[in-house]
Amino acid sequence: MLRRTLLREDVRGKAMKAADRTASGCGNGRREQAMSKIIDTATELFARQGYHATGVAELGRAVGLGSGALYHYIGSKEDLLFTIVRRHLEHALEFGRDLLAHESTAVEKLHEMGREHMRLVAYRRLELLVMLREIDSLSGERRDNMLALRAAVEQIWIEVVSQAERDGELRAVDPLFVKVALGALNYSVLWFRVGGESSPEEVADGIIDMLLAGQGGPGAATVRDALSVHPAG
Repeated sequence: MLRRTLLREDVRGKAMKAADRTASGCGNGRREQAMSKIIDTATELFARQGYHATGVAELGRAVGLGSGALYHYIGSKEDLLFTIVRRHLEHALEFGRDLLAHESTAVEKLHEMGREHMRLVAYRRLELLVMLREIDSLSGERRDNMLALRAAVEQIWIEVVSQAERDGELRAVDPLFVKVALGALNYSVLWFRVGGESSPEEVADGIIDMLLAGQGGPGAATVRDALSVHPAG
């Protein structure tokens, strides 16, 4: 009898633990969904009207939560900005580091980095806008860390250009090459829209090709040409 009682209690205990795990999993899933909605909404508001012009109460209303309930999910408004900026830069850095390990030529890597940047412009446009416009709205160590992360992304471009020079694919490259390339790609966030005449990859190849031609190849393009591929608006 005692053995049967203990067995029933053991089975009941295991069932309760399984139910607790299931409830915990559902709770975590709901929290993740809520956080995803909050981050997406914050990204849209920060991109449209600016970080400083967006209040916590406004954000709470946009996601259907009061300010108190919103703080259950976030520590502060700056936490959201930090998450948005970090997510974008970490993605770019991870892509670049993976690409460095590939056996492709440096010029091919330059094109592929340009294509990925344009895919971000096309499909994560608001996130990119927030990163470009609001990174300096971060404070203290957070700002320093994100600026360092952005510099690490730029350094990957510099490493690929250096590889192209070492391998003889390019002659001595203008020191401004990387900044102009990133500037031209970033500028496209103002005018590029999905569904136009050119795909993100085609636009990227056009920008990179013009800049590479500007290093002395046939049909050399100037920095000014590269920055005016399309007018704003």
